[in-house]
Amino acid sequence: MKTVLVTGGGGFLGKAVCEALAARGDAVVALDRGPSPGLDAFARAHRGARAVECDIMDAAGLDAVMAEVRPDAVIHCAAIVGVMASLESPAGVFRVNTEGAINLFQAMARHGVKRVLHISSEEIYGAFRAARIDEEHPQYPLYAYGVSKQAVEHLGRTYAASHGLACINLRTSWVYGPGFPRDRVPCNMVKAALRGQPLHVPHGASSRIDHTYIDDAVAGTLMALDHRDHPFDAYHIASDSAPSLAEIADLIGALVPGARITVGSGTYRHNGEVEIPEKGALRCDRAREVFGYRPRFDIRAGLSAYLDHVRAADAA
Repeated sequence: MKTVLVTGGGGFLGKAVCEALAARGDAVVALDRGPSPGLDAFARAHRGARAVECDIMDAAGLDAVMAEVRPDAVIHCAAIVGVMASLESPAGVFRVNTEGAINLFQAMARHGVKRVLHISSEEIYGAFRAARIDEEHPQYPLYAYGVSKQAVEHLGRTYAASHGLACINLRTSWVYGPGFPRDRVPCNMVKAALRGQPLHVPHGASSRIDHTYIDDAVAGTLMALDHRDHPFDAYHIASDSAPSLAEIADLIGALVPGARITVGSGTYRHNGEVEIPEKGALRCDRAREVFGYRPRFDIRAGLSAYLDHVRAADAA
């Protein structure tokens, strides 16, 4: 049994990671910046689990938590995420994500905690130069979020050199599934289809994106956590495929007869306004070879699982 501190434990991926850790018997400390009824319920439901209210921008508070808990490892999920947040407050996104990571790394170094998994993003690459890329692809992030994730990866390397910190960066891509908090493809397409509502996505038929189902993201994170001797400090945890949005709309139509989901031509735009760069599939060969990660959910399996979840939630 490990003691694992999860920052951003009340968020989409963080909460799912906490649940998976607790289910297998690890002692989980779920840290989030504000009070969370969901996290309190999680802590009550699992023996050895705790919910702790602390903002990663609170260096003293984070230090106190680290001194008390002294976890075997940290999974760093806390961040301000997304392109739209980057456009609305680029300085805020960059400051919280980078300064928060520094506060975390400092607290770890001070209290002898040596292992951290940082949840990174495909946004560090900017525009993909191939349909399927590996971890050595050039990095030219276009927005503050991607720049901040790139910076945190480099900060982890700095603390590795200066304090012996083992920082492993898990680069995820467009994770979706139960609990996803934003109105974004493909979740909004699935919900509209099941509820008999027409949905037209104005742009994006040709955009190919690696959509990663939440269960795969969680499984890859735990596999990386359990592996002790990492020859690399960065891995893709993704689906290793990139269907177009037009193909996704057609697939939803096949899974939900009568669905009225359409996608306009061209490149996908966040909020119908901000065009995404060229994307594609994230090769997962490195994660497979080092710690055995293999995505279980291609787009059909992921959509089917999410459809089942939404059906059950709507029927409850």
